[in-house]
Amino acid sequence: MISAKQRKKGKLKLQLNRSKRLEKVHVVLGSKSCDLDSLISTLAYAYFLDKVSPPDVLCLPVLNIPRRDFSYFTETRFILEELNIPESFHIFRDEINLHQLNAEGKLSLTLVNSNMLTSEDKSLESAVVKVINPDEQCDGSLELQASSSSLVVKEILQEAPELITQQLAYLLRGSILFKCMSLKAESITEQQEKVLSILEKKFPGLPPREEIISVLQETQFNPQGSIEEVMLKDLKEISDGEIKVAISTVYMTLEVRENLNNVVGKQPYCMWRWFFKNILSQLFSQDYI
Repeated sequence: MISAKQRKKGKLKLQLNRSKRLEKVHVVLGSKSCDLDSLISTLAYAYFLDKVSPPDVLCLPVLNIPRRDFSYFTETRFILEELNIPESFHIFRDEINLHQLNAEGKLSLTLVNSNMLTSEDKSLESAVVKVINPDEQCDGSLELQASSSSLVVKEILQEAPELITQQLAYLLRGSILFKCMSLKAESITEQQEKVLSILEKKFPGLPPREEIISVLQETQFNPQGSIEEVMLKDLKEISDGEIKVAISTVYMTLEVRENLNNVVGKQPYCMWRWFFKNILSQLFSQDYI
């Protein structure tokens, strides 16, 4: 996923320290959630841009999280490790000074999975040249939930279909399936089914859909790490400017949930007491609640 042009430029920090030698830097910036769909779309679209952009433009995929947080995203790490894509190839938000590049007039931004920048990055709005946001192409219902990966595949197939390799197809197909795996087969959008069929016809050696979904579900429902890491993985923030509230999602199978009920008791009060004592206490060191 990282092209030869990017590799030979060396480490990212060296690239940025020598940014005066670059005419333009086109950054593909993923969403803060850094879910599988956002991350794979970011990598794939940067790869596409790198191939079709002029030689004086450096195209970089940037994951919109600190590097230390990447360990939380087990599904993403699994699919990248399966393809032998090392973590050292990834570029994280705390490793690049977008504001400096923008001040120097060198930055172009493509936003993935969101049409909004965070409050810290509002000054970068002038650099935004494209937004890949599936929410703008569906009615908002779960049944018609689109994915950024579908949009990226569609554009690459239209503009440069020869760039779709089996490795890239594996990544994008896995991302689309992960996005859809909680939906019924008949609820997958027509666009997603069309994209999946094209990839599968082009690369018949791709694993069966059921196999990919099964492995990704197992990875999702068996998170590794401390309680804090599990809670921070899918953390969402809501703020009115003064008070910041954190909301997190923890995935578990029905079997695990039943075992949890047996441990903490059948009464809802017992469940909440266990939750506050054992999980929320892990977050008190953060700037939440």
